Amino acid sequence: MRLQGKVAAITGAGSGMGLAMARRFAAEGARVVAGDWNEERLDAAVREIETAGGTVVGAAGDIGDRATAEALVDLAVSTHGRIDVLVNNAGVMDYMQGVGQLEDEIWRRVMRINLDGPMFTMRRAVPLMVAQGGGAIVNIASVGGIEGGAAGAAYTSAKHALVGLTKSTAWMYAQQGVRTNAIAPGGTRTNIGESMPQERLDPAGMARAMAYAAIMPAMLEPEDIANLALFLASDEAAHINGTVIPADAGWTAA
Repeated sequence: MRLQGKVAAITGAGSGMGLAMARRFAAEGARVVAGDWNEERLDAAVREIETAGGTVVGAAGDIGDRATAEALVDLAVSTHGRIDVLVNNAGVMDYMQGVGQLEDEIWRRVMRINLDGPMFTMRRAVPLMVAQGGGAIVNIASVGGIEGGAAGAAYTSAKHALVGLTKSTAWMYAQQGVRTNAIAPGGTRTNIGESMPQERLDPAGMARAMAYAAIMPAMLEPEDIANLALFLASDEAAHINGTVIPADAGWTAA
């Protein structure tokens, strides 16, 4: 099995891509520490993985909160003695506002979950990974982190910043055994739309985003992203570091 004996912490693991990764990682031998803000979904995910024979423990909380983010990493170490893989998957959308319409509330919310959370978990995990001889970090960015048309100003800025954090971390710790890569998913069937109440969407911004979405070649499934995350987390990707890989059916090739 490709992750046999490894300990993997995954944020946003109660649904969507995070749940697909938690299932796949556990099936490949990883001991999974699953984080999510939705306790009901998280509990269901833990039960499902345990029923399938996997090893998993859940940690509920808001990943944008420093204490919660650090506690997720600490739980991996206290439960299993180490952390080999960290996947920063949890995220929310913005309301498709351009910078001229952007509200402070939306900017702060998106930044704290999509950027502060990954920074908090990485800051906690990297010294531990260095001390144990290495580890792998996989950040779930977005085509919005390498293009400008998929979302509003807040989400696009946060995902671009996550790409920068990925590359900086990859370079800084490359000689200490820590690999850091990012996946830039295209349109994927998840429930992230729940973070976008229809009555708050900016009509003009939404129209511009839909113009970009109209050229999307295909919609991906969460399992498509989990397959790529599994590879990046495994020893098969031992010399892949600092990459940002689009998984978008060719959307960004247009």
